[in-house]
Amino acid sequence: MADAITAATGLATELVPISTTGDRDQSVPLHVIGGLGVFVKEIQQAVLDGRADVAVHSAKDLPSEAPAELVIGAFCARRDAADALIGRALAELDDGATVATGSVRRRAQLADERPDLRFIELRGNIARRLEKVPAGGAIVMAVAALEVLGITDRIAERLDPARFVPAVGQGCVAVELRGDDRECADVLAAIDHGPSRFAVTVERAFLRELGAGCSLPVGAHCHGSDLDAFLAGDDERPNAAAPFRERVLLADDIDAASASAVSLARRARDAVGA
Repeated sequence: MADAITAATGLATELVPISTTGDRDQSVPLHVIGGLGVFVKEIQQAVLDGRADVAVHSAKDLPSEAPAELVIGAFCARRDAADALIGRALAELDDGATVATGSVRRRAQLADERPDLRFIELRGNIARRLEKVPAGGAIVMAVAALEVLGITDRIAERLDPARFVPAVGQGCVAVELRGDDRECADVLAAIDHGPSRFAVTVERAFLRELGAGCSLPVGAHCHGSDLDAFLAGDDERPNAAAPFRERVLLADDIDAASASAVSLARRARDAVGA
């Protein structure tokens, strides 16, 4: 993102590295802390304190509700939003094979396709995750993360995002700033990618309607004029409904499209009893 700003505006940038709670605490499963902003709060606070001008996040880490003083000034051009299996492709996994992932969404989607699979937790940076591919099994990662590191050759199978619906905002970088900082807003406007802003804003409207701290298996992927949505219930309930899946056609207007996403979220919530 820093390079993109320099390329677009000629301005020099300075990085302010910050370690977040989610980075430091590798002992708690992601589904326990998910939706609580553990990967963004310290970064946001640095902007609120004036230690940094902008906060750079993976859009999928941003809770659906942000501090009132902050706004999203740019959505950078989105990379591939899909998930991928590393190790073995889905059809190559033996009955009862082990898949490692910290995401309840990924578990729910894969279990819906292959109920025989066994799942274990996966935390850590990308290098550590790649070291933890189970024997005869697989790990699940975002294609975008592998693209950034230039290691897409590790992919055994790219999962079709129409079936394995990605997390809200997956593959996109979002940049926050203080709402009253007009100078930075003008700078970020130079790197804001309109189609990505449209897509992620619509997806976030879907998530916001489900609740800012939603920890259920949820996915939404806006691509072109289509929005694919996924929601599963709490698998600890013995009579949980089947996962909700639906695609809707969106209007070109972002407000109308977001309203459609809200309606879709309500249908999803009713369908699974969330």
